Amino acid sequence: MVDVPALKPVPGKVRAALDAQLSALDEPAYDGPDTAAAMLTACVPVVLRAYRRGLRPEREAARYAVRHLLDRLAAAAPGRSVEVRVPPYAAVQCVPGPRHTRGTPPNVIETDGLTWLELATGELSWDDAMAAGRISASGSRADVSEYLPIGPIGG
Repeated sequence: MVDVPALKPVPGKVRAALDAQLSALDEPAYDGPDTAAAMLTACVPVVLRAYRRGLRPEREAARYAVRHLLDRLAAAAPGRSVEVRVPPYAAVQCVPGPRHTRGTPPNVIETDGLTWLELATGELSWDDAMAAGRISASGSRADVSEYLPIGPIGG
C-alpha cells in the first residue's frame, strides 16, 4: 500500500463551497483570510450551524469540513490501525499500531457527518455518541476518544 498524503484543497473551490453554505444560511460571504487552511476551519462552524437550523448542509461545504477534521485526526494520531469512515464524505486511516494493508480493516469506526463534526469539536463526547448509537465501532482498537476533540469549537 502506498502512503497517500492528505488532499490539498484548492482555495477557490473551498471558498465557493463556504460561500454557498453561508448563502444558504442567509449570512454574508466569507471575509476572513484567503488561505485554504483558514477557509477549511471556517467551514466547520458554518456547516454545524446549518445542521442546528435543521437544514441539510451544502454537500461540498460539509465534505470540506468533515475531511478537514479527519485529516487533523490522522495528523494527531498517525498510523494505519483504525479506519474512520464518514460516508459519503471521506475516510482516513489513523492510530498507531498494526498496519492494515488488505480487505476490510479489523478496526473500523463509522458515523455520519453531524456526529463526526460534533465529536471532533468537542460538542459531543465519545461515550454519549456510543450510548446513543451514533457511532458504529468494531475491533479492539476502534476508539479514538483519546484524540478528541481536535477541531475548533463554536461558531
